[in-house]
Amino acid sequence: MADNRKSIFITGAASGLGREVARFFAGKGWFVGLADVNDAGTAETAAMLPAGQSSMHHLDVTDRAQWAAALSDFVTHTGGTVDVLFNNAGIGAGGPIQDMTDLDIDRQIAINFTGVISGIRAVFPYLRRGSCVLNTSSAAGIYGVGGLSVYSATKFAVRGLTESHDIEWAPLGIKSRSLMPGFIDTNIISAVADGSNMTGKERLEAAGIPVSPVEIIGPAAWAAVHGNKVHTTVNKMAKQLAFAARWFPGRLRNRSTGLVEGLDSVVGTKA
Repeated sequence: MADNRKSIFITGAASGLGREVARFFAGKGWFVGLADVNDAGTAETAAMLPAGQSSMHHLDVTDRAQWAAALSDFVTHTGGTVDVLFNNAGIGAGGPIQDMTDLDIDRQIAINFTGVISGIRAVFPYLRRGSCVLNTSSAAGIYGVGGLSVYSATKFAVRGLTESHDIEWAPLGIKSRSLMPGFIDTNIISAVADGSNMTGKERLEAAGIPVSPVEIIGPAAWAAVHGNKVHTTVNKMAKQLAFAARWFPGRLRNRSTGLVEGLDSVVGTKA
């Protein structure tokens, strides 16, 4: 790259949070690496960005060889460095633990947690002082969510990984940060529930569970990368959950039944 534009490599860039963060950072003049298993969706995201300001990479985050290849290609556009890795790719599936399949469990762990670790290990040689790794955790990583136990556990794991690396990398001048959103209006909740003419978003809102517009995620990611907070709670739901988990954990536990009931129509959907 001939100029001094900063660079961000984004997983899960074909839609949702990844696409919105790509749009926001590109709007700030950054060069954006778009990585996903959905090549058509990645191309759609690229078409939304200014010409010459992005590169596209096929990436299954569970495949370490693909990580190495994608990042090796990306840094040919950036002078050999990565300013930000946005470890965002993830899926959601739920239900009672006894009803989940081995495939559902193993796939969630492989994508939501092991894939994050693989990305960090692959990108590390390209990081420099001032770089940042931003991981997508969740409000489900603040307090466990019934009906989403495996998903919640992976997000707790990402939270712990982020905190550990914040300490580990401090002498290197590299930031470790996480985003912790509540429900955001993306395709992970947009499917129409079986037997209903309501979308997942509509069912959640009918149950009194707020769903925020996806546009809030770009500024939140920007603030996380440039700020000093290890964890950035993104919307009202996440902020309230963090407050309650700290000060009123017993009350939060007792009120979680309503959240479980609201999730009944949307668990099982995938990103």
